[in-house]
Amino acid sequence: DVANKYPENAAGKFYVDEQCIDCDLCRETAPANFKRNDDGGHSYVYKQPESPEEEALCKEAMEGCPVEAIGNDGA
Repeated sequence: DVANKYPENAAGKFYVDEQCIDCDLCRETAPANFKRNDDGGHSYVYKQPESPEEEALCKEAMEGCPVEAIGNDGA
């Protein structure tokens, strides 16, 4: 939910919200775009995709997220 996204997400369409359970799937799927907040124990988007390949990996991470914590607001 875009209203509950973490503030450290990079500006842009992909984001991680407060439902994240820190499972590591997005960081393994798209390591160029997702990082871990070690203090908060969750992932966030630290870089929006800059190529079609990164875009595809971010979409794959979003679709694979077990708690639907990754969103795409289309911005």
